[in-house]
Amino acid sequence: MISRFTDATAEEINKVMDRSWQAFHVYRKFPLKKRADFMSAIAREMEASADELVHKAMSETNLPEPRLRNEFNRTLFQLRSYGAACEAGDWLEARIDTAIPDRNPPRPDIRKMLVPLGPVVVFGASNFPFAYSTAGGDTACAFAAGCPVVVKAHPAHPQTSEGVARAILKATEKSQMPEGIFGHIHGSGTATGRLLVTHSNTKAVGFTGSFSGGKALFDWANQRKEPIPVFAEMGSINPVFFLPGKLKESAIETAKAYASSITLSSGQFCTNPGLIIGIEGPELQDFITALGNEIKHIVPATMLHPGIAQSFQNNRSAALAQEGVVTVSVSETLPKENQGIPTLASASASAFLNNPLLHQEVFGPYSIVIRCKNKQEMREVATHLEGQLTTTLMATAKDIREHEELVEALKNICGRFILNGVPTGVEVCLSMQHGGPFPATTDSRFTSVGADGIKRFARPLAFQNWPDELLPEELKNANPLQIWRTINNELTKKGIL
Repeated sequence: MISRFTDATAEEINKVMDRSWQAFHVYRKFPLKKRADFMSAIAREMEASADELVHKAMSETNLPEPRLRNEFNRTLFQLRSYGAACEAGDWLEARIDTAIPDRNPPRPDIRKMLVPLGPVVVFGASNFPFAYSTAGGDTACAFAAGCPVVVKAHPAHPQTSEGVARAILKATEKSQMPEGIFGHIHGSGTATGRLLVTHSNTKAVGFTGSFSGGKALFDWANQRKEPIPVFAEMGSINPVFFLPGKLKESAIETAKAYASSITLSSGQFCTNPGLIIGIEGPELQDFITALGNEIKHIVPATMLHPGIAQSFQNNRSAALAQEGVVTVSVSETLPKENQGIPTLASASASAFLNNPLLHQEVFGPYSIVIRCKNKQEMREVATHLEGQLTTTLMATAKDIREHEELVEALKNICGRFILNGVPTGVEVCLSMQHGGPFPATTDSRFTSVGADGIKRFARPLAFQNWPDELLPEELKNANPLQIWRTINNELTKKGIL
């Protein structure tokens, strides 16, 4: 592990990636249970250093202790639950079609499963020092898939990343993992990222961050002689569509919930509701007034680091300066240095449709309400939105029946479609989809949250006419691992007689 906080050299990166490639050929053969035990060992080592790691993260990110404790526990849960999912084997998608020798022409015996891609490079996220960083979801998924991991620490919290890396290395040693299964480097410039992505031993990339950062990684990966997948989550404006019946039913209560969601952790979540769309009328105006009153009373909070605070100030100022944009409300408490001031703006649908800048994310405690003349204009707004992580519909059952075209249009732009809730809060479970059409992510077919994320770092391999004794354990007749398999189109745990 490179322990100094300076950009890794090309030579150092080569050494890390070469060790990772060598480890891959050993680790990929390890049983599912051994992988799961290794991931549990990482969780135990992190748990033993919980206080130290949380306090380091507090000093580097300005995030409060309760928020970091929750995130830390979520990270441990991810490691353990993804490990359990790895061992259960459902993600392998084992398929078996047995031979039919007397058919004309004869059908051979074909068996398929997912196998690991190879070394995965993970880029730590600025806003989640644990759950989306060194031992976060991407790392857990890659280990579960049978892939070594090389992490590039985020320069905003290098000491936290270093501390987590030490816990992983302790678990590596205690679990007797191959040397090189985990690498950890630092690099604040783009050169480090480019060297990692373009290295011939890198077979996949995991990233959570800005559009510019994720798109650069994606482009480098596709310019290689051997292109590789980049699973980049690049943010989202997370539109919320308010239909008239719902506003009439609960405008005031909903305003309180959305004020909290917009300003949660100073708006520094990828699922922050940055865009609210409604149809003009007294109900929408009541909602805007109530939401503005709530925003006024929310005290500004310190943002992750000065760079993000400055970016928020610049993007907020640019958005508010656009023609047709009205500042509805700002916090009555003046912000201190590096704090983001809660802000609510508003604009007409025509102003929004004619100004691409208003479609861009303002990362921080900011949201804009778009006022539509009618449901046709609301649908036009929906069809002009880019891909999103989430889209929320605030509606009654009657609203939904009366806006079927809008509902269908919204399905096309998001990975998670929420009814009568807030987009902030991402549950770690198998049914979660944290990913959406470009530019929210680079591949909307996959999720970065939940055990299905393991599949990102694996590929299908079919074995044809192999004798049973030479097949992987997962595909043998007796099903020694007792995993679910689809045999001749039937999902079962039974063996093959």
